[in-house]
Amino acid sequence: MSHVNRADHSRRAGAEKSGPGLASAQTATSWLEPALLAVTASALTAGGILWLLGDTDAADLCWALGTASAVAPAVGWVLVALRRGHAGVDLIAVLALGGTLAVGEYLAGALIALMLATGRALEAAAQRRASHDLRALLAHAPRTARRRTGTEVRPVPLAEVAVGDLLVVGAGEVVPVDGQVVGPAAVLDESVLTGESAPVERVPGQTVRSGVVNAGGAFEVRATATEQDSTYAGIVRLARQAGAEAAPVVRLADRYAAWFLPLSVAVAGLAWLFSGSAVRAVAVLVVATPCPLLLAAPVAIVSGLSRASRLGVVVRDGGALERLGRARTLLLDKTGTLTGGHPRVLDVTAGPGWKPAEVLRLAAGVDQYSPHVLAHAIVEAARERGLEPSVATDVSEEAGRGAHGVVEGHRTTVGRLEPGTPVPDWARAAENRALLDGAAVAWLTVDDGPVGAVLLRDPLRHDAPRTLRRLRTAGIRRIVMLTGDRPEPARELAAVLGLDDVRAELTPADKVTEVRAERRHAVTVMVGDGVNDAPALAAADVGVAMGARGSTASSEAADIVLTTDRVDRLADATSIAVRARRIAVQSALGGMLLSLAAMAAAAMGLLPPAVGALLQEGIDVAVILNALRALHVGQGARPALEPAAEALIHRFAAEHEDLQDVLQAVRDAAARLSAPGQDAQALESVREVNRLLTERLLPHEYAEEHQLYPALEPTLGGPETTATMSRAHAEIERLSGRVATHVALAEAQGALKSEQLEDLRACLYGLHTVLRLHFTQEEENYFSLAP
Repeated sequence: MSHVNRADHSRRAGAEKSGPGLASAQTATSWLEPALLAVTASALTAGGILWLLGDTDAADLCWALGTASAVAPAVGWVLVALRRGHAGVDLIAVLALGGTLAVGEYLAGALIALMLATGRALEAAAQRRASHDLRALLAHAPRTARRRTGTEVRPVPLAEVAVGDLLVVGAGEVVPVDGQVVGPAAVLDESVLTGESAPVERVPGQTVRSGVVNAGGAFEVRATATEQDSTYAGIVRLARQAGAEAAPVVRLADRYAAWFLPLSVAVAGLAWLFSGSAVRAVAVLVVATPCPLLLAAPVAIVSGLSRASRLGVVVRDGGALERLGRARTLLLDKTGTLTGGHPRVLDVTAGPGWKPAEVLRLAAGVDQYSPHVLAHAIVEAARERGLEPSVATDVSEEAGRGAHGVVEGHRTTVGRLEPGTPVPDWARAAENRALLDGAAVAWLTVDDGPVGAVLLRDPLRHDAPRTLRRLRTAGIRRIVMLTGDRPEPARELAAVLGLDDVRAELTPADKVTEVRAERRHAVTVMVGDGVNDAPALAAADVGVAMGARGSTASSEAADIVLTTDRVDRLADATSIAVRARRIAVQSALGGMLLSLAAMAAAAMGLLPPAVGALLQEGIDVAVILNALRALHVGQGARPALEPAAEALIHRFAAEHEDLQDVLQAVRDAAARLSAPGQDAQALESVREVNRLLTERLLPHEYAEEHQLYPALEPTLGGPETTATMSRAHAEIERLSGRVATHVALAEAQGALKSEQLEDLRACLYGLHTVLRLHFTQEEENYFSLAP
């Protein structure tokens, strides 16, 4: 059995060059397999009918013609393979066809011809099915855009769209280029890029990527990239090298074919030599042809490519998937890969007489006019907590210092403190915490005095811990972080994730050196998202780019692109790669063992050529069907959620964001208990905490216990999987009750007594710690399951 397109293309081959050439080659030969199948099947059937009617000579003639019809195509496939440097076991098919004609075993020859045609047709059909999703990706590419100029809207070729153009996207249309939503919110179907079918809403100002479909009403988008620089164009360039390229996969098959071909010829020769019967030699060649490994490797790996594409993972070629399946070392960039890639508010500290919510609201009022990434994070945090930023006037910004403006009649600044500004004790505590947490500090000053501090940090992705656990299960033995960041925050993150090593303060050249060093010991995967990661991605055995928000340079340098902003897609891709490669090897070795057993029987004269041909046909069909298992979900896949459970996860994840001010209030109340001379303020803070716990936090925990956890139990494997989290709910309720008791005692006594302070402070700090840990565990273990 032959196989198509065995040339060993470079992993960096030009997409525009390989894609069209491959398509035209497939079109030119698409008629051959069905035609040969029709001719050989007709010849075999006609011969069978004539044999049943007693006309054996006419039957032999039909079978001989069927055999001869397959000789020319088989010789052609062998010559093509030889020109590309692959001898392959198609040579055995030619020898077997010729041998059956020479010794007069016409029925066996007709069966071999039918087997050859059937195998080619099955292989082509399997590859068409497996690459369907990738071809759909190419067909989905937009060709034109509707550009608005004043009041006129007219279609233009996509190549004419420039950055800054205002484009109209109608209902059901594909977003033509990357851009930002203008006007009404957009409801988008991003399944082509992410694999997730749920519609996503993008509000004005948010980024949309080319290739997604407008699932709502018409909206406008301001182009931020040209056609060639947009997300979808980059994915198409990669996809053109992906689904239909079987060549890199063949390296797996050729490692086995190198010894199977000479062994088959040697057994046939020895059978002829010792028995003196050429028929036995032909029988051996018959059961050795076609070799199952040539079917197993391409079908299994290309099926894996298809499976990956459905999850929003574009793999450059089968060779990349095969290497990923053998990888044992994983190197990860930190920012944008293990972390979200953009800062978020970690904490808000308020000075005496101020509340954290007031600090955040005023800071957002000034920062809403700033393009700085930290300013965006502050404004986003205020809106998530239901705080409407104040209106600021006379806003200005000084590079490296911050933004200034007038809010509610007061001169307000967000950014760094001016040199010489007195730093009170509460501010020193905020500075110390920022240092320990590896966070940036945005100070809020009102009328030149500091009144609050906003701590910001790029948080760990919720799906990162689960992803790394799944990767270790899939066979990754060593995980190392490569980052240009400082060692302290990098090591803290590595300790949380259980990484094997950390390399910090690296330049792009240093990352390349580290990648090359790791490659000397094992097949190495590098994952990154930025321009600075592109050289390291190119240097690795497998480069993986976070393509949803990553740079074009990193995506072009990578072998695999994750088109959705979720690092757990890497674990999905690795599980698929390991399973596809295992199935390919299993199918190839299983098929060859069956063929070797049949060869031994044929060499001893126990298996006539015609019977051997039928047996080999069954082996080939079994190999193809087994290899197609790679299209289906394996045990390493993420647990499947019911729609109701997924909706609950999104609901409680939003509530976690909404409850951040409650956690902040608990910590602030504990801190006030230690401040001298603030007994009245401390009692008021504890009262407020008790109200927040009673009205907001405890109902949330109760709903999780009685709605979310039961909904997750079928997916996770039963009630025991949520038992530890239920115990945390009980501890949160116990500590909250203890705080309520202290408030009741203080109300009865008119004030907080000194004998209450130590226990109350311990309760509040303990509650804050338990809540932070509990929230983090839920987000990493449960919320990360939902797309």
